[in-house]
Amino acid sequence: MKLLIVIPARYASTRFPGKPLALIAGRSLVERVYRNCAKVRNAKVIVATDDTRILKHVRAFGGEAMMTSERHPSGTDRAAEVARRHACEVVINVQGDEPLLLASVVRKIADAMFREKKLEMATLAHPIKKTQDYQDPNVVKVVLDHNGDALYFSRAPIPFFRGSRTQDPGSSHRHIGIYAYRRSFLLRYVKWPQSFLEKAEKLEQLRALERGVKIRVLKTSYEAIGVDVPSDVRKVERLLKRR
Repeated sequence: MKLLIVIPARYASTRFPGKPLALIAGRSLVERVYRNCAKVRNAKVIVATDDTRILKHVRAFGGEAMMTSERHPSGTDRAAEVARRHACEVVINVQGDEPLLLASVVRKIADAMFREKKLEMATLAHPIKKTQDYQDPNVVKVVLDHNGDALYFSRAPIPFFRGSRTQDPGSSHRHIGIYAYRRSFLLRYVKWPQSFLEKAEKLEQLRALERGVKIRVLKTSYEAIGVDVPSDVRKVERLLKRR
């Protein structure tokens, strides 16, 4: 096995308890994410959870799930625990709250890792279209160098246009929280302590940048649509009907 896709799924969510099991047009959120990832060729997909209810549910619809520690501070740590038990070359950490994620998007980031053997980490972004998103601290922005590697991630509007009354959102990119790691790198990465910038911005990918690790950022037209609160379920169901 060369490609491992891990979907971290916690039951205890402050804003939406039991979110992975929430039904969206008759199927649970975690099942929709799992089935989309299962379409990625030559990949093993595992849901990493800390709750037996999620474990049993995933196995009931025919998926593969694994119990992980309750003490993990992030989904990345949960993905690393799964990676320790499975020999593979590349690990993709997929957000468990994006039921509309396309298999082609996951495949794109995987292909980049297999194509460029020196890459240790990669992620995705798309151009920001709305000024509101550009200024929203909940929307993570990223700026790139000429090679397509990340210079910095921030919740602040970057780049900042000094001397201009208007800011051009199209010059910035919105980060999409899907990560691909070389397995060997991921197992090193989770052992590093939180960095200064990571703590300041509450963005764990900055830990890698502060260590001098290059993060390849692939551009995509896919715009992440996540389920954060119960009211988001209706929004996703409306989008599914349009599809």
